[in-house]
Amino acid sequence: MTTMRRIDHQPGGDISCLRLVEEIVPTAGPGEVLIKVAHAGVNRPDLLQRAGTYPAPPGACPYLGLEVSGTVVAHGDGVMAPAIGEQICALTPGGGYADFVTAPATHCMPLPEGISLREAACLPETMMTVWANLIERGQLRAGQRVLIHGGSSGIGTTAIQVARWAGADRIFTTVGSQDKAQACRQLGAHRPILYRTEDFQKVIKEETDGQGVHLVLDMVGGDYMAKHLRVLANDGRMVSIAFLNGADVKLDWTPLMIKRITFTGSTLRARSSEEKARIALAMQQSLWPELARGQMRPLIHAEFPLADVAKAHALMESSQHIGKIVLNVNP
Repeated sequence: MTTMRRIDHQPGGDISCLRLVEEIVPTAGPGEVLIKVAHAGVNRPDLLQRAGTYPAPPGACPYLGLEVSGTVVAHGDGVMAPAIGEQICALTPGGGYADFVTAPATHCMPLPEGISLREAACLPETMMTVWANLIERGQLRAGQRVLIHGGSSGIGTTAIQVARWAGADRIFTTVGSQDKAQACRQLGAHRPILYRTEDFQKVIKEETDGQGVHLVLDMVGGDYMAKHLRVLANDGRMVSIAFLNGADVKLDWTPLMIKRITFTGSTLRARSSEEKARIALAMQQSLWPELARGQMRPLIHAEFPLADVAKAHALMESSQHIGKIVLNVNP
């Protein structure tokens, strides 16, 4: 096969700019593999990139799709593994919304035992983001309390499970409805907080006897930032991975000094290839066994054919989903 289907979004905008096009199958470069895509995960950064507010880093593939599952069909120079014919999941530099995509061989991971290709497509971008920010930058440890915003999102449902694995003493999360709260409880959250009717700052203060949480994993920003400074315990950490309510905020930073708070954040896509490879290996050593034992599982809300990518983006924009949304490319 010399041509393939791919989703194009140029010049960018709302979901009407998404269209299925035909183009030449890419060739694996040095250190890369060519993957026949089975499924592709849909992530919030895809929506931001489509809208023109989150462009691909210099030198990265400019197309949508950051995580896939599928079969390795060709090697670039210098690649010995994964083997041709092996089923894997992979973090891609972009272009995962297609029949074929290239990715660095070191960003490919074997399927955990018992995990389907459909489920595996939900792991690379999402789980690597959670690992890098909750465990590495956030330093979550057993016996600590954590607040995870957006608990019913793909990131949120994954972070709850990883926090449970890390031995968090109390897992708080914000959600928009009772059904989302119930889903988060089933995954391991101790106290889902209905942000439309409850104040997470007040709830956490009451339920921790005023001590607060050791870590906040935030994807909201905006007016939540001031509350985070108040809700964090002494020597607490705040990790930002997105600013859905805006990044331009005015804060009184005094609690940062008084409580000795650490404020940090990161994005995955801008990291070096070597850093991504290191995170992928760390995940395989720590979380892959948990997935194989059934102690963790991607929560999938909906699946769409590749041609219906606009419906997938519309669902994510509606925030009505609980867990991950995937594209069925080559089942």
